Amino acid sequence: MENLIKKLNDLREKVLQAKEVLNIERKKVRLADLNFLISQDDFWGDNERAIKISQEAEDLRTEINRFEELESEIREMEELASLSGEYQDDSVYDEINNKFKELEIKFRKLEFFLLFSAEHDNSNVIISIHAGTGGVDAQDWAQMLERMYLRFAEKKDFKVEVLDRVTANEAGIKNSTLKISGLYAYGYLKSENGVHRLVRISPFDAEKMRHTSFAGVEVIPEVKDDGLVKIEDNDLRIDVFRSSGPGGQSVNTTDSAVRIVHIPTNISVSCQSERSQHQNKERAMGILRAKLYKLQEDEKDKINKEIKGSAGQGTWGKQIRSYVFQPYQMVKDHRSNFSTSDIESVMDGELDQFMEAYLSFILRNKNK
Repeated sequence: MENLIKKLNDLREKVLQAKEVLNIERKKVRLADLNFLISQDDFWGDNERAIKISQEAEDLRTEINRFEELESEIREMEELASLSGEYQDDSVYDEINNKFKELEIKFRKLEFFLLFSAEHDNSNVIISIHAGTGGVDAQDWAQMLERMYLRFAEKKDFKVEVLDRVTANEAGIKNSTLKISGLYAYGYLKSENGVHRLVRISPFDAEKMRHTSFAGVEVIPEVKDDGLVKIEDNDLRIDVFRSSGPGGQSVNTTDSAVRIVHIPTNISVSCQSERSQHQNKERAMGILRAKLYKLQEDEKDKINKEIKGSAGQGTWGKQIRSYVFQPYQMVKDHRSNFSTSDIESVMDGELDQFMEAYLSFILRNKNK
């Protein structure tokens, strides 16, 4: 029993260390502040602000409870093991040992969150998917990737908003922009930034030839309007147009969709998810703000790498992952070298192993 008590003590110590790394105590203070705001009579006066605060509070509560409950369960088992230590009861030992194994598995799952240490890992995320070379196959591939991320978000209980989507004429999509909100949404999905390659027998080829298609995925954190990104009004060109549906047909009788071009950088964003032009403009500005912030960070990163004499990795244009459907089945990440033959699960949103492998790869190479 002494050995088992030591294992439980060691596990509790690991939980405490993890809580310290993730600033759980500081997050408790933040949650208390948010709960105070939520309790105010005029809280729902600003609906958009109220929703954001409520979501942040729920995410914090979920994260805190995961660690608090695990620590509490370990302490209970420690007490039971200490009380049972003087008795040689195999059934009690087996019960505590089995519970210890369960708690160890729980901790391993929570340990994954320790990989989320970058500045914006806890932010919501904006994902843009663009069909690349490969014609209708590439457009179909872009839609397959969109579905994969929607399924991933569903499994994580993340909230998804389709900000912009252009359907292709024959099949698939030309592009899609999604906002995904939830605990560590950007931390998870930043691994998807880059070019995704598909190899398969094309369902659109009468001769059933094997085709290679590409789609680009851009992943950026949602950035708060806190002055870090300065956008001058005279740097913007704003166009309005009618929202389009399948095949490009208009689905709205008013010019509610909005496209914003940032003239100095030529970055263009659009949004047609809302019926209101004002709301679409706000959402488009949010996407633009995030893209400009990422551009600033990329410039800093480039300078740092030039100082270190390193070419760097992980730029948007890099091919990051291959999905081979025929002649064999395999999905392989070219950064972490993680691969699996279970392509069906991957396309159904089971991406955790790829994400963990990527985050571990980043951690190993952080100071190289």
